[in-house]
Amino acid sequence: MPTIIDVAARAGVSTATVSRVLSQPDRVAESTRHRVLEAVRALGYRPNVAARTLRTLRAARILLTVPDISNPFFASVIRGAEEAARDAGYAVVVGDTRHDPEVEDQYAEMLSRREVDGLIFLGHRLPASLAPLLAQQGAAAPIVNGCEYSPDIGVPSVHIDNAAASAAMVDHLVSLGHRAIGLVTGPAISPISRDRLAGAMAAAQRAGLAEQVAVRTGDYSARSGFEQAAALLDAGVTALFCFSDEMALGAIAAVAARGLSCPGDISVAGFDDLPLARYFQPPLTTIAQPKAMIGRRTVELLVAILRNVKSPSRHVTLDHELVVRGSTARVP
Repeated sequence: MPTIIDVAARAGVSTATVSRVLSQPDRVAESTRHRVLEAVRALGYRPNVAARTLRTLRAARILLTVPDISNPFFASVIRGAEEAARDAGYAVVVGDTRHDPEVEDQYAEMLSRREVDGLIFLGHRLPASLAPLLAQQGAAAPIVNGCEYSPDIGVPSVHIDNAAASAAMVDHLVSLGHRAIGLVTGPAISPISRDRLAGAMAAAQRAGLAEQVAVRTGDYSARSGFEQAAALLDAGVTALFCFSDEMALGAIAAVAARGLSCPGDISVAGFDDLPLARYFQPPLTTIAQPKAMIGRRTVELLVAILRNVKSPSRHVTLDHELVVRGSTARVP
């Protein structure tokens, strides 16, 4: 098994520098940091986390909770988070809260008991049990939010501009001549669903089509996409914009179940750009989120808090991209 001495020899640095890169990377020159991390990967070196924990009285673990681990969107976010955590010398503990506030609190108690050093939550709620900690520590509280953004939560966050992304998709559908557009949103309690709806309606308003937009509420699942799309097809829409790729997949199935074609009769668009989106039939037009980067940047924000390093920004807005594929076309 490779040792820290082997890593230092391969990178041409001291063992102290290797240790610093793994524990305080911000204090090491970028070129040196990359050289050491490359040596770590090449040799398959793994720090002795248990020994480090005894020395620092830290758990060397980060808790990352997701509202629905069965949603493939979160797999890419988790992968990005784990890569960044490994680079920083932390392990990641993943918790599936299933949208249940009680389960969210149960996981959050791991932070209160110091079984983990920090928490990243990908849902829209701050666990109630952490409110006293946040009130006491403020900006020093080791809590970061990813994906969902609400300034009222009061913790650092990483997200995209969901309103702008949703507006871009409606603009795309309007440019294809669609006037009767159906929206399948996520739950109204979700800030990202509210932001996406606001952006979509703002774009429709600019095009003079606000009164022709029909809205149904889903839960981000393919089943809800199928059910809500069926209702919108009854309303006579020519395009469906679903606020998740999974719902868009269900919507395409609903179009086929009516004996219609996508995009020949009905255009369908999604949101997220899941890895399988390009392999749907037809390939899905969607909004691409930098999923792995969301995970990575949330970890970087959290590690900065844990190491008392001032971060340039508490709220990071990453770029999105409108990806046009074969599921949208000009209105028949």
